Amino acid sequence: MSVEEQFCRDPSVPVKLMGLTIHAGEAKAEVLRASSSDALRMTNFREAVVCGVGRADGLDCGAVSGEMKNLCVVLVGTRNPLNVGAVARAMSNFGAMELRAVRPYEKAWREAKSAVGAGELLARAKEFASLAEAVADCSLVVGTTAVGNRDMKHPLRGLEEAARLIEKRMETGRVAVLFGSEKWGLSNEDLSYCHWLMRIPTRVEHRSMNLGQAAAVVMYELGRTARTNAGGAEKSQRTLRRTEKPKRAGPAEASGAQKARLKASATAKNEESAKFAEMETVERIGEALLEALRKSGYIAARGEAKAEEKLRRMLRRFSMESADAEVLLGMVRKILWKLEQK
Repeated sequence: MSVEEQFCRDPSVPVKLMGLTIHAGEAKAEVLRASSSDALRMTNFREAVVCGVGRADGLDCGAVSGEMKNLCVVLVGTRNPLNVGAVARAMSNFGAMELRAVRPYEKAWREAKSAVGAGELLARAKEFASLAEAVADCSLVVGTTAVGNRDMKHPLRGLEEAARLIEKRMETGRVAVLFGSEKWGLSNEDLSYCHWLMRIPTRVEHRSMNLGQAAAVVMYELGRTARTNAGGAEKSQRTLRRTEKPKRAGPAEASGAQKARLKASATAKNEESAKFAEMETVERIGEALLEALRKSGYIAARGEAKAEEKLRRMLRRFSMESADAEVLLGMVRKILWKLEQK
């Protein structure tokens, strides 16, 4: 009998996996703790994780998460193709199907050996020359960090809070989650493309995680949050349908109900139109502003790189809606045009 069959048949019975005795309640932690490249390559990694934690979190064995169609995972400067495969596999396990790579260390990254069952996802993965291009169509960009001794210039959120915010934003736009290189993580320039950062709550004495491990933990939490929220919404709808009792409405009541429906429809339209700006538009605003600052003499040539990072971070803190971003872009371009006439 396989590991997953044992867990699904009786989660209370411990099993042996790669020399570890794994109990249902601690399966995820133990598997991830053991997930060196060997563990990530094992055939039943997905099933061991799913069956070990599924019932404890209200998930069914073999069905981890709803589709996270508006999520894309972006790997920046990844050095090891095996790690790319480990990330792809973790994404496939939990329902995230869009992988992007920025300046991967080797061109052979698509040949990752540990991506068992995620070959199609890797085949569809896209390669970009710059981070700006990779996140151009996203309205929220979140970086991952172990923090360490770095001076953080962004809001920093824990994994659970981050997952809730990401899940909410995915309802209206695309979200990018960034993972840095195995050796250095995300650079300060990379971080300047982020709205905020998140970290996995590891112990202070050993903060950093293997890239594949970190991706698996983040994907699990995002999938769990999406599924929990979807289940809660469905349960609320069923409860509402059971408690509603149809009755014949009088003219006044009918008129009131009609007004309520119109109001709800207008609210929905307003929410739909109030989408957040994509990073392509925000980046164009930054480029135009930077050029205007150059021409006005505000920026010295030697401080331009730092000023560009500061400006990029500032614009992302605004979290502009699409319509506001287009208006601001028009304003800045008009100012720039006037400066060029002098």
